[in-house]
Amino acid sequence: MTTIKLHNTRTRTKEEFVPIDPRNVRMYVCGPTVYDRAHLGNARPVVVFDVLYRLLRHVYGADHVTYARNFTDVDDKINARAAESGRPIGDITAETTQWFLDDMGALGALEPDHMPRATEYILQMVAMIADLIAKGHAYEAEGHVLFAVDSWKEHYGKLSGRSVDDMIAGARVEVAPYKKNPMDFVLWKPSTPDLPGWDSPWGRGRPGWHIECSAMSYELLGESFDIHGGGNDLMFPHHENEIAQSCCAHPEGRFANVWLHNEMLQVEGKKMSKSLGNFFTVRDLLDQGIPGEVIRFVFLSTHYRKPMDWTAEKAHEAEKLLRQCAKILDDWFEGGDSVGPRKREPSEPSHQLVAALADDLNTSKALFELRRQVSIAAASPWTFGGQLYRDLEFLGFLGRHWSEWFENVSDDLMPLAQHLENVRSVALKTKDFGEVDRLKAAFVAAGLEVQISKTGIKLLRKQLESIGTAYARANRAVATDSDDEAEYWYSIADQMRTGIIPCKENQEQKIRMLIEGLRL
Repeated sequence: MTTIKLHNTRTRTKEEFVPIDPRNVRMYVCGPTVYDRAHLGNARPVVVFDVLYRLLRHVYGADHVTYARNFTDVDDKINARAAESGRPIGDITAETTQWFLDDMGALGALEPDHMPRATEYILQMVAMIADLIAKGHAYEAEGHVLFAVDSWKEHYGKLSGRSVDDMIAGARVEVAPYKKNPMDFVLWKPSTPDLPGWDSPWGRGRPGWHIECSAMSYELLGESFDIHGGGNDLMFPHHENEIAQSCCAHPEGRFANVWLHNEMLQVEGKKMSKSLGNFFTVRDLLDQGIPGEVIRFVFLSTHYRKPMDWTAEKAHEAEKLLRQCAKILDDWFEGGDSVGPRKREPSEPSHQLVAALADDLNTSKALFELRRQVSIAAASPWTFGGQLYRDLEFLGFLGRHWSEWFENVSDDLMPLAQHLENVRSVALKTKDFGEVDRLKAAFVAAGLEVQISKTGIKLLRKQLESIGTAYARANRAVATDSDDEAEYWYSIADQMRTGIIPCKENQEQKIRMLIEGLRL
């Protein structure tokens, strides 16, 4: 069995991963607060832990891994959004939750086994808070319930490497008068009539942020589980507070054995912010025509524990390599008697690729191995294309959206796209779009799809029928005495053969004629 090594934030060392129960490996990752679109920074941990999820499923079996990632659907930001828009909170959270799932799906992320929403676990949170009060780890004050950090003082701060005394000395925030200790944090707070609230022993109110994950992870994964992950911005105070609550509520457990934290994201070397004009949501990039597979590739090009810099150049290079993969896979899919027998895809990803991921999710090395596989497969796609297909699938590049662009793009269309872009640039100045329209019509007649966006022009090969497929359908219709259907498909096949209707066979010839005619 593959040995996995992970860098444990708690111990600050890379350790061999030994699950509590190999038959049920359990992982919890902090999810989004659903009030708006997910930005690039929100997406990085999703992709990072999706890779880990895939690796764990590969090593221990898909039926022996449980992955939970929550949605925070009760929060002051959500309340503010509802007040601004006048929309019901439930409508906002339902909409933004689906946005998140759709956008992460476009990045090739598998959906976790459990996706709990905080509002579904209020009773469990109330029970955990009451238990913490009974055990002397929490207290009620002015309608609030707070965790007493002094009751856990010798352990608090171990994850982030801070001491309670140092944190108090360095505090620069105004301390609420009802706190016994400046570091005490809220478990429950009162709600006004216009805000979401639930009945509790301490009055109508709503939970603090930190208690949510403690209650949900306990209910879904138990008092001890294997891996807890998230961005390093959550290490303190969120994860530190989770540990304190959970270990005090369930002292018989260890909460999470291994803690993993990914570093933050930059854009073109600068911190992403709206004030700098470099703030992007995942949907922004998708709408600009940047495929989710390209975004995923750029994310994985940097080790998860290093800051990741999103640049247009990286996205361009990623798309270029994935286009090469697309051409190889297209050759492999079509491989047959003329090029030798097509081999079936192997059941396992390549050993080198798995070994790279097993070494603390070394995705940059895994992509190096993928590039090596591309070079091998390019020389003999019908022999090695299957291994490339399996490796791409394992890394999450063959998700539910890949067929929309992945198998239909190649570098040979770039000169045509650039020529149309040049002609269009001139037309924007002269206001004469006659040549633009003529070229677009010619491209469409050659079986191409023309996509024009702010980022430029992209040409995609349409999925066209082949002459052989048309004749095969006609012959099947003859065999079943479907004369009308047979006549239809014979007519389609003849029109394809004579070039009246675009087809797979004459598509490449028409594209070559376009390139030659334009002298590109």
